[in-house]
Amino acid sequence: MTEVSDREPPRRRVPGPARPARPAGRRRPGPGARPPRRPAASRAAAPGVIRLGSPRPRLRMVGLALTLVLIAFVVRLLQVQAVDASTYAAKAEQNRYVGYTLAAERGGITDRDGVALATSEDAYNITADPTLFNRKQLKIDDGPEQAAALLAPILGQEQDAIVKKLRPADENLRYVVLANRQTPQVWKQIKDLKTALSTKAETDPSTVNVLGGVLAVPTSKRVYPNGDLAAGILGWVNAEGKGGGGVEQQLNGLLAGKDGKIRYAQSGGRQVPTVGSTETPAVPGSDVELTIDRDIQWAAQNAITEQVEKSKADRGYVIVQDTQTGQVLAMANAPGFDPNDLSKASGLNMGNAALQDAYEPGSTAKVMSMAAVLEEKAATPDTHVVVPNRLHRGDRLFKDDIDHPTWYLTLNGVLAKSSNIGTILATGQLGKTQAEANQVLYSYLRKFGLGSYSGLGFPGETPGILAGPDKWSTSQQYTIPFGQGVSLNAMQAASVYSTIANGGVRVDPTLVRGTKGPDGGFTPAAQPKKTRVVSAETAKTLARMLESVVDDAEGTGTKARIPGYRVAGKTGTANRVDPATGKYKGYTSSFAGFAPADKPRVTVYCAIQNATEGSYFGGQICGPVYKQVMEFALKTLQVPPTGAKAAKLPVAFTP
Repeated sequence: MTEVSDREPPRRRVPGPARPARPAGRRRPGPGARPPRRPAASRAAAPGVIRLGSPRPRLRMVGLALTLVLIAFVVRLLQVQAVDASTYAAKAEQNRYVGYTLAAERGGITDRDGVALATSEDAYNITADPTLFNRKQLKIDDGPEQAAALLAPILGQEQDAIVKKLRPADENLRYVVLANRQTPQVWKQIKDLKTALSTKAETDPSTVNVLGGVLAVPTSKRVYPNGDLAAGILGWVNAEGKGGGGVEQQLNGLLAGKDGKIRYAQSGGRQVPTVGSTETPAVPGSDVELTIDRDIQWAAQNAITEQVEKSKADRGYVIVQDTQTGQVLAMANAPGFDPNDLSKASGLNMGNAALQDAYEPGSTAKVMSMAAVLEEKAATPDTHVVVPNRLHRGDRLFKDDIDHPTWYLTLNGVLAKSSNIGTILATGQLGKTQAEANQVLYSYLRKFGLGSYSGLGFPGETPGILAGPDKWSTSQQYTIPFGQGVSLNAMQAASVYSTIANGGVRVDPTLVRGTKGPDGGFTPAAQPKKTRVVSAETAKTLARMLESVVDDAEGTGTKARIPGYRVAGKTGTANRVDPATGKYKGYTSSFAGFAPADKPRVTVYCAIQNATEGSYFGGQICGPVYKQVMEFALKTLQVPPTGAKAAKLPVAFTP
């Protein structure tokens, strides 16, 4: 029998599923190691498990996008650094560097003794950088308006005009001029405002320095220390710094000099001191010395101004000339203008009327007719001339200024009493026919300078009007001998008398004695042209005849007498052509002469246009001006009387 034991029999080990064989050399993973991947079939078969897709397509797309971006950067870099490198370099240079012109100091103008007539003083061009007034810089929208409100009362301009400059159409504009040639006091006001705003902005964040972009460029300002004295000669300088008239315009090239340039690096409207600048220095202009004498100019200007106002005339002029050298000692116009303040100047009064007005001279031109008659030996001072009250010639009936019975005059008397009829009769002896006489007279008028520029080369000067004798009308061939039908300017008229005073030799008038360059060297002006017009004998005879006009009781120029001096002169009262209508209206009153008559030194010529109050006769209103100016000139130049007695040529004869 089998014995049953009460102990539990041992359990049998049931074998598990077979494991695949591990490849040789593969180790069992240690603790924490990543478990081996399951076969794809097993993973796919596992229900409810989400698996990520493959990242490779996305990586390829990202890589492609990055590659395209890099290619774009490389292409742009090549364009900037290679293709457009010079363009961008130029723009950077333009934005970084600022340049402006260094104005040359304009040369001064002085009288013959070195007295200043026009000078240049320190000034500033007030400028601005418009890019420093925009919102990006100031953080406000109305920067230009605020700046203009502060600058307008200082610069004397409208706010809108300043705003327009500070907010230009071109947003990249870096330089504008707000005001030219301002005084140092004006710039100081602006600079003080800038400093005050800047100081306040440091403590008050709400304050904006709207003037930070306002700058100043040193320059010079033209100043005329004597006001309107000799303004017609000097002219003025315009806003661009160029001569706008007179000597300032005529000799602008010499006076202006040569501007320089400066270029420097800037940041925020200020120069960067650590970066070098390039500068081309300005070359100062030359100084110009005129022939005029300031004191004589003052006397002439004062005398003509008073008479023009007294006569309520349109205008008048006085010329004083050295008879021997042709130098102009004075050239005064009334009314004039102040070149320091052109805003108050009338366009009619600017310029130099003594050179720019063409008018019929009247009887002062008779001296040329007499010169031709004497030089051609057609008559002598003693030749008898019977002067009727009326004379029929051509298509007209001629008369003298006053009705009179038949006069029995010498040729000297014809000049002394200024007879138109006597002059027509005398010049008729210049040829066998009237046509021949016209040709001879024309040749002398030309030699005296009529119909040609005076030689001054002055801007706007008129040569006058003198037609050829073949074009003289029927009446002109009889009116031209006594100064109607021909026109000239005041300088030409004065030159005629200086020619007689200089022994018959015409010397081209001059206004400039010389120039002084930046090196201090003085260069005298070229010698003027000289032309023999009549013989010395004829000139001397004419001087004696002109004395009768002033010295003889029957002469028309007695108001021009100067005690102690022998004076030669001639009156003139001509019908005047009104520039506005082209018709005769009013009169041109004049007086011309020289002294001392027997040893001439100074010529004075005076003319007044359209006197409307009081007398209009030349001897009455221009004779006193001549006397006043001549007396002053003789004393200033220290010309003593000769002491010789006046020649008493006969004026009339007994039939």
